[in-house]
Amino acid sequence: MAELLRMPEVAANTEEAVLQSWNVELHTRYAAGDPIVTVETEKAVVEVEAESEGVLLQLLVDAGATVTVGTPIAVWGAPGESASAAAAVVASLGNGTVPVAASSEPVPASPPSPSPSPSPSPDEGERLFASPLARRLARRLDVDLRGVVGSGPHGRIRRSDVEAAAARSAQPAPDVPESSRDDVRATASPAVEEARFVDVPISRMRRAIARRLTESKQTTPHFYLRAGAHVDALLELRGQINAGQDVKVSVNDLLVKAIASAHRTVPSMNVQWRDTAVRQFTDVDIAVAVATEGGLVTPVVRGVDSLSMSGVATATRDLIGRAKERRLQQEELEGGTITITNLGMYGTEDFAAIINPPHAAILAVGAARQEAVVEEGEVTVASVLRLTLAVDHRSVDGATAAEWMRVFVDVLEHPLRILL
Repeated sequence: MAELLRMPEVAANTEEAVLQSWNVELHTRYAAGDPIVTVETEKAVVEVEAESEGVLLQLLVDAGATVTVGTPIAVWGAPGESASAAAAVVASLGNGTVPVAASSEPVPASPPSPSPSPSPSPDEGERLFASPLARRLARRLDVDLRGVVGSGPHGRIRRSDVEAAAARSAQPAPDVPESSRDDVRATASPAVEEARFVDVPISRMRRAIARRLTESKQTTPHFYLRAGAHVDALLELRGQINAGQDVKVSVNDLLVKAIASAHRTVPSMNVQWRDTAVRQFTDVDIAVAVATEGGLVTPVVRGVDSLSMSGVATATRDLIGRAKERRLQQEELEGGTITITNLGMYGTEDFAAIINPPHAAILAVGAARQEAVVEEGEVTVASVLRLTLAVDHRSVDGATAAEWMRVFVDVLEHPLRILL
């Protein structure tokens, strides 16, 4: 029996996604578990697998469309099922609407009749044919839909129409004659005269980052521990490891491995906060913050405690490369109990970061600087790495986090332990 295939919620709390590509041809048999469609979320690309054997009878959405979760995107059925079965399923959607390709939502089957007169507000009765997604976006960007010309079927307003209208409204005003400028200068204050700005539309990834970080600060009780580690021996060890090796190990790779060592010693830090329990893990999975053009992503390196030093470097480099190309899978962004974020390459010496729930902590790493330090009563010079650990107080107590930080710093200052 033919059935609708709907846009799945491939990531928690995701309202929409981009249908990136169809991976099977129409009327071509696929098996259970085969990837039939690729979907792009705010931070990852996900291949959606078939739950059972079947064929695609009709595509309702073309590749490249932004689709609301739950929207029909195709009709599928058993091998050998007729095209009339797909037509019957489409007709069963009812309400005079028919899903069409290259659109994220159903569009009217017949042209709308014009309203006799516009009402003051589109949301108070004026018959503007705009998709729900376009209406929500218009409210967020403060765009009046009555001034937007729709590019969809029968003049339906789409998301791209709203974004274009918002971009136009953000453009600077055209030049005015010099005489008019003089009049403006005579009355305008210097602050008004010098004001120049461009509003950059908020991307889906940036909106997701804003939402998650806001929720984290509002719902997660952060506390912070700071320490400085003498890392001359660590830097020397890195040079020895990389000598003559094809796979180069970074300082961040060594830190990731040191985190795993500290988690092994203090397993109470290797946890996640859940609504009904504190979940403690046996393997150590560590998220690595990666800056991309679209925003920050945190892919997870699995089983760091069981990987070799070169294995950590290889796995991390692969995740960073695919993160910057937006080729991460959703499952590669899930899991882990701690994130490491390193701004040392920018010269930042000390900073604090926001926890990525449900992780128990995030470690912020600054740049290693040579400083005067006192060792055995004498002043000497050492390379000092500044560390700030933000911890979720719901799942970890202060004494536990302090013990973890002590162990972590000790591992950094005696780096051969990283290789054990």
